[in-house]
Amino acid sequence: MDETDRADTDAAEAGAAVERSSAAGPSADDLLARFDYLNEVGAALSREKDIDRLLESILIAAKRIARADGGTLYRVSDDRRSLRFEILRTDSLGIAMGGSTGVAVPFPPIPLYGEGGEPNTHNVAACAVLQDRTVAIDDAYTASGFDFSGTRKFDKTTGYRSQSFLTVPMKNHEDEIIGVLQLINARDPGSTRVRAFTDTDRRLAESLASQAAVVLTNRLLISHLENLFESFINLINSAIDDKSPYTGGHCERVPVLTMMLADAACAATDGPLAAFSMNEQQRYELKIAGLLHDCGKVTTPVHVVDKATKLETIFDRIHLIDTRFEVVRRTIEVDLLRERLDAMRRGERANQVELEAELRRRERELADDRDFLRKVNVGGEFMTPEDQARVRSIAQRWQWRDGDGFDKPLLTADEINNLTIARGTLTAEERSVINHHIEVTIQMLEALPWPKHLKNVPEFAGGHHERMDGKGYPRGLRGDQMSVQARVMAIADVFEALTAKDRPYKPGKRLTEALTILGRMAQSGHVDPDLFRVFVREKVYLRYAEAFLDAEQIDAVDESQIPGYAEAGAA
Repeated sequence: MDETDRADTDAAEAGAAVERSSAAGPSADDLLARFDYLNEVGAALSREKDIDRLLESILIAAKRIARADGGTLYRVSDDRRSLRFEILRTDSLGIAMGGSTGVAVPFPPIPLYGEGGEPNTHNVAACAVLQDRTVAIDDAYTASGFDFSGTRKFDKTTGYRSQSFLTVPMKNHEDEIIGVLQLINARDPGSTRVRAFTDTDRRLAESLASQAAVVLTNRLLISHLENLFESFINLINSAIDDKSPYTGGHCERVPVLTMMLADAACAATDGPLAAFSMNEQQRYELKIAGLLHDCGKVTTPVHVVDKATKLETIFDRIHLIDTRFEVVRRTIEVDLLRERLDAMRRGERANQVELEAELRRRERELADDRDFLRKVNVGGEFMTPEDQARVRSIAQRWQWRDGDGFDKPLLTADEINNLTIARGTLTAEERSVINHHIEVTIQMLEALPWPKHLKNVPEFAGGHHERMDGKGYPRGLRGDQMSVQARVMAIADVFEALTAKDRPYKPGKRLTEALTILGRMAQSGHVDPDLFRVFVREKVYLRYAEAFLDAEQIDAVDESQIPGYAEAGAA
């Protein structure tokens, strides 16, 4: 049992004691039980992280401590012009709206001012805010000075009688009213008779409202800071996106897939992952790590990130090679035409035919070699040694004449190096530049003063390029040196990259092909095989695909044929 559960249990036990204490019992014992409950509730509220549950707990506690049958919690709007309904409860009618119920409160906000700017002092809740005071009404049907027409309409519709009211402003530590607690129909334990709220009820409700306002303000401040932090993270990702639209989608999708797989791993009831679990704070920590896992790419040169073809830098240099081919073709044509002219002058007709045929043959060879270089420039999963050798042969076979009349090889050494890239479009040097982003990511994240509940963000985010066999980067960690969360992110990062349809150098793969590649990586010690089996068994891949992939990528997966899954008997 964690601290939050323990505090909730203590508060519930104290609340039960309040319910048991009777008006006929010793007033000192009754008051002591209610004070104990007030203390326990304060501790429980301070540990609640969810705003809706916090608001609900505040109202329930106020109703219990003042022994009210019903109640409403209002919050002051951001422009401080109205009160909006947040939580509504009436026990005897079985009405529960707002909070964890999922039922929206259907009533419109209560204006604090009229159309002419005059204060709305005819409404009890508005009056409590505007005059900064608790308003107690013994009987709404005999009270004067307030408009209870809406209350009477509610009573007429439901058969209820809203009689006694206790309306308490919620003021935080900055002396600012942020909400209102309104309690209805005080009753003694074991009795259905409605009575007026006592002075003790008022003081206890005011004390609770004061505590609750401070807790709510702190929770809202934390929530605002979290939103600001996440907005800052999104700003970084937007900067990366602005440099490269291809990585921007990656920064958005990897966190989603990471959380999908992490939740599936948490749900495992047997096997190596049965003991793995995460609470809400740990889930948030992993979410933040997912959002920041590629933040170091903000320093990666855009011409490397966006390198769509092997010869691309600021532009695709294949067009320069096309120009050289044309220069070579024209040089060959000019040279052969000169030979034909000489043959004509000598009256050698046969030589002219042979020279014409030779011209057409060499033009075809040029065209074939040009088309071949265009093809290999696109890049792919694998380039054969034969194709690499042909690139080198083409570079030596053809010469082009520059503007100064010097003959040069068709391809430079750098162009040969790029066109013979075995996989993808990046050279070893460019791959090193890309890989450096994870080192920058770790440096950036480790430089931040993380609070305790986010202290693992650098490890989670910085480990998604490590491998189970220790052959990853940047630190060469083995699987047993990595957290489950980092291993989860590694799978999410690879699968997103395989299926991404917005990369400049390849189309997005279909599910079967992507799972086959990922399964082989699980077999070879690249990614965690246990997490991969959860990924397939719980169909995380399919839920992700339905959210992010094109329809033509979602083929029918035969899981019994997926390597790294079927042979383990996981199907």
